[in-house]
Amino acid sequence: MKETSGASAFRRTVQRGLQAWPTALLLAVIVILALPAVWLVAPAFVVPPPAATPVVPAWQQLPATLSARQGLAPLAESAPVPLPAAVAAQLDALLKPDGDGSFTGLVQDALTGQVLFDRGGSESRIPASNMKLLTAVAALRAIGPDHRFGTRVLAGPASNQVVLTGGGDVLLGAGESAPNQVMGHAGLATLATATVDALQAIGTTGELKVLVDDSLFSGPALNPVWADGDVAAGEVAPLYPLALNSARFDPAVTTGLRPQDSAITAAEAFAAQLKTAGAAAGLTVAAGVDRYTAPSGDAPPAEEPAVLAEVQSATMGQQVDLMLQTSDNYLAEVLGRMAASAAGEPASNDGATSAVRTQLVNLGIPTDTMRLADVSGLALANQVSARQFAEVVRAITTGTDTRLLAALDGFPVAGLTGTLDSRYGDGTTARGAGLVRAKTGTLNSVIALSGYVVDADGRLLVFSFIGNGLTPGAAGNREALDRAATALAACGCR
Repeated sequence: MKETSGASAFRRTVQRGLQAWPTALLLAVIVILALPAVWLVAPAFVVPPPAATPVVPAWQQLPATLSARQGLAPLAESAPVPLPAAVAAQLDALLKPDGDGSFTGLVQDALTGQVLFDRGGSESRIPASNMKLLTAVAALRAIGPDHRFGTRVLAGPASNQVVLTGGGDVLLGAGESAPNQVMGHAGLATLATATVDALQAIGTTGELKVLVDDSLFSGPALNPVWADGDVAAGEVAPLYPLALNSARFDPAVTTGLRPQDSAITAAEAFAAQLKTAGAAAGLTVAAGVDRYTAPSGDAPPAEEPAVLAEVQSATMGQQVDLMLQTSDNYLAEVLGRMAASAAGEPASNDGATSAVRTQLVNLGIPTDTMRLADVSGLALANQVSARQFAEVVRAITTGTDTRLLAALDGFPVAGLTGTLDSRYGDGTTARGAGLVRAKTGTLNSVIALSGYVVDADGRLLVFSFIGNGLTPGAAGNREALDRAATALAACGCR
């Protein structure tokens, strides 16, 4: 039976549909799989609506104008001078001993010298470490703030001997020189390397022997007025013109025992560095070090020995500041002896006290009532008045000798630096923190504070407070001095 034309057409349409179905199915699958990719890619071709501008907090925005510079205004002679009666009313209520003893004190206007407070200010007292202020003045005047001490290595009297020669630097470091530091500014490792270079240049070979020359100082190495207990505790040690770390075993440990022969200790450290530096050059170093013995007076004059190498200390001004900040007795005594040497006097205990007295007299500060047994303040036999200390501080702050300005940075700052770093932290003294700058002094029954401060009206004041005969360990005595100095800082005493 034949198909009709309509049926035939229908069949052909169905066949074509069936033939096309796999292709349609494939297209459908492709579309389904492509949709996620299109969804991911489409945002890249669509411009999003503009995002809202984030709000920046006011405190994160750049300022439209700069604030006025803050800080202390320059001192002006027109600033009002406190009334003496008003100053006395405040200090008399604060300078009271905690137990036994008494306080003396003097406050002056720095520019004019006018006395604003005087309680026994001319009475001689044991000053403890305030003595270091007098030593600072003497060293800066006799030696100069820019002077440096040299530690040299000289050719020895016999071949293959080298002589480490002390020149007054007791802040030597055992390692490489540290130019940005005061302690360790000159290093023995640097000195040893330079020595080896010099020996190589002149053809030296073989074994070296290290000698040490500490003859710059004379007289007893220990002041006989110092108590044995203070020496045993490491408050001071025998004095030599060269030492590591201000005669400390470790520069970071500033209390406890000290080397009892700092010259030999330094020479042994140098010998060790010389051995290390010389190994590559074929040089060896004999064990042990000996003291150099100068030829006797009967011997014919010898030629000056060749200088093989030298390292130099931090400046005198920097050393004075370190002495005042840390109140190091050893460094103070050495600087006193070096001041004597610079003035042509023996570098001894007596020479040091004489040099200090001479420089004070030349500065115009009377010393008739002063008694100087040492220059560090460790001796109980020292006698100095609050008036004399106030005049010394005045000479440093506003005097005509500009060399003394180098000591200004050495005054500890209340609550921040040096021996005042842990004080001025309670409610009664906090107003003095950062403003009071003063040298401290403490012995068993002695406490002292001498320095300067700019008061609330912009007037520069100098002061000295000294307590003697006090009850040992009584905390109220230190607080009395700190509160008195704070009262000066806050003073609008008119």
